[in-house]
Amino acid sequence: MISVMVVDDHPMWRDGVARDLTEHGFEVRATAPDADAAVRIAGAVRPDVVLMDINLGESSGVDATREITMALPDTRVLVLSASGEHSDVLEAVKAGASGYLVKSASAQELVEAVHRTAQGDPVFTPGLAGLVLGEYRRMADSPVGGPPPPRLTERETDVLRLVAKGLTSRQIAERLVLSHRTVENHVQSTLRKLQLHNRVELARYAIEHGLDQE
Repeated sequence: MISVMVVDDHPMWRDGVARDLTEHGFEVRATAPDADAAVRIAGAVRPDVVLMDINLGESSGVDATREITMALPDTRVLVLSASGEHSDVLEAVKAGASGYLVKSASAQELVEAVHRTAQGDPVFTPGLAGLVLGEYRRMADSPVGGPPPPRLTERETDVLRLVAKGLTSRQIAERLVLSHRTVENHVQSTLRKLQLHNRVELARYAIEHGLDQE
């Protein structure tokens, strides 16, 4: 069972989302009304996924996202916000969010997004994924010196290329005629070799090295 924490400063919305997730089989371990409470409670209950609003009254969901992802590397943050502003999306991702949904998403879209986030997939409201990938490409325009990257196997490179294109593990498995477990093993091996933490960082690495264009 996937454990979830819901962070939102509107009690009716917060309780409604928590109730919907419970009805769909998730374990809602806690809720929080602001950034400080979110960081404190997340450290205590250690959920698989934190559903994080960005605008939390006087506090910031971006700050809470940064603190949670730094303190709890096994916990993923999925932003659920009324704002679709590009600046908010990019700030959330830079802070460590694995994905970003606007609150106009349907209940089924939210359920699927939480499942995919728990599996390590980057999840974005349609149109926002392209924004994030475009920003990563822009950041990669300036060459950065340093040691050569670790050597990946041919199959790890194939999987990495498809991660950069936004495919899920199951889609990659179908494309490469592999089992879902084998794809996950390649993803985890690549993460370890590159010393990255999640698929968002993995996609960024692939884009910076031009693998999404091949």
